[in-house]
Amino acid sequence: MLYTSPLPPIEVPKQSYPAYGLARATEFGDRAAFIDASTDRTLTYIELYKQVERAAVGFASHGMTKGDVLAICLPNLPEFAVAFYAATTLGAIVTTINPLYTPHELGLQLRDANAKYLLTLGQSLVGYQDAVAEADLAEVFVIGDSIAGTPWSELFVHEGKPPASVLDPTRDIVALPYSSGTTGMPKGVMLTHKSLVANAAMIINGPNDLGEGEVFACVPPMFHIYGITMYLGAAMQLGGTVVCMPRFDFETYVQVIDKYRASVAMVVPPVALGLAKHPIVDQYDLSCLNTIVSGAAPLAPALAIAMRERFGARVLQGYGMTEIGGASHVTREDDPPESVGVALPNVEWKVVDTQTDDPLPSGEQGEIWVRAPSIMEGYLNNSEATAATVDGDGWLHTGDLGYADPEGRCFLVDRLKELIKYKAYQVAPAELEALLLSHPNVADAAVVPLPDEEAGEVPKAFIVPSGEVEASILQAFVAERVAPYKKIREIEFVESLPKSPAGKLLRRLLKERA
Repeated sequence: MLYTSPLPPIEVPKQSYPAYGLARATEFGDRAAFIDASTDRTLTYIELYKQVERAAVGFASHGMTKGDVLAICLPNLPEFAVAFYAATTLGAIVTTINPLYTPHELGLQLRDANAKYLLTLGQSLVGYQDAVAEADLAEVFVIGDSIAGTPWSELFVHEGKPPASVLDPTRDIVALPYSSGTTGMPKGVMLTHKSLVANAAMIINGPNDLGEGEVFACVPPMFHIYGITMYLGAAMQLGGTVVCMPRFDFETYVQVIDKYRASVAMVVPPVALGLAKHPIVDQYDLSCLNTIVSGAAPLAPALAIAMRERFGARVLQGYGMTEIGGASHVTREDDPPESVGVALPNVEWKVVDTQTDDPLPSGEQGEIWVRAPSIMEGYLNNSEATAATVDGDGWLHTGDLGYADPEGRCFLVDRLKELIKYKAYQVAPAELEALLLSHPNVADAAVVPLPDEEAGEVPKAFIVPSGEVEASILQAFVAERVAPYKKIREIEFVESLPKSPAGKLLRRLLKERA
């Protein structure tokens, strides 16, 4: 079975990604494009356009040209957008780096991406000095006070127009984010201008009609594909206002929604958990919210239902991955909360047998394969991993286990590599986690395999409690609701679970503890 979007195909604009993101800047003029919630600093659309132009001239004056790689290691700030657009206007490639990285991790990515330039905060550069010294960088740009590097402000002293760069949107790489290390070593994902333009256009023309002028209260980091596609593409095309938080704190986030009257909350599951259950939410007026969009990791159905009941807003879930260039599926308002929805325009997908690669009919579980105009060109300097992920017919093998229903909606079961192998059975951690999260005294949960001599592996749960509860009570709660082989054999209570800034559970760290 081959599944497509219920919506008609769209024509992907033949533009560079910065041209696409800034295409309506003059039209939106003095409307706020980005707001730094920590300072109330606002960058209007016309200011954004002018700053991008000046920064591009500045980058060029420092030698940046087509094909050079700029590493941006920043929290969510308006400057991130300016730098991304400016560098890619010149035909440079941006590799985005998690600002929480250790010097070792930063150095690995700088070297692997062959970065020539780095933009970071002055305060961060102090800790990164050794890693920067080991990388073959031509120059480091810094925002804020620093004893080294070129001040960001120096890029804006130059007048004129940036030099013209001849770009082929279908072939030229614009972004080099690194795929999550949750299930393996990070790899550079090569995304073309067409990839990002296509994905943003697919989202805008998806089934949920995000309106013009929405105020987006954003959690997902700009360095993640979620932020690159939504903030720099879709939101800008829609004249939205992106409210940034350089440092995340849950109560501050709730205050931001209230203060800026945000209409759209862009969240990841840990934040969705807070919106659904945290008592602090009742102290603020969040009646402004009309849409809550969760992405980057599976959202438990119980949380989707709880948020819908608490806010009266529509709760949507997106499915995608860095290698897809963003999203491939999104739920509609009336889709069941267990689903990740239907395919976006121009997306084809199917479910295949994990042993034979034969297509499976609706209702049968297998690996999800996706084909779309936003699919990556491949992994940087890793042809073997590329060939294992994207086949000769353009199908991206997601590594996700799921199934389709007769209406063409996608349902995720789990990551193939994260399945617990109990004797002859396979146990999906996400299923048990969703069940545990439905218990009133569980704030967060993760399930991993625990080695067992007899069974091979048995499920072990790490639980963040929200009230007094005993392990035996939770084990009985699960046992009543699942087949015997899925029972939780061991529970460990913890204060928090390790997660990436994009909200993905770092299951491998828990496996090491199990």
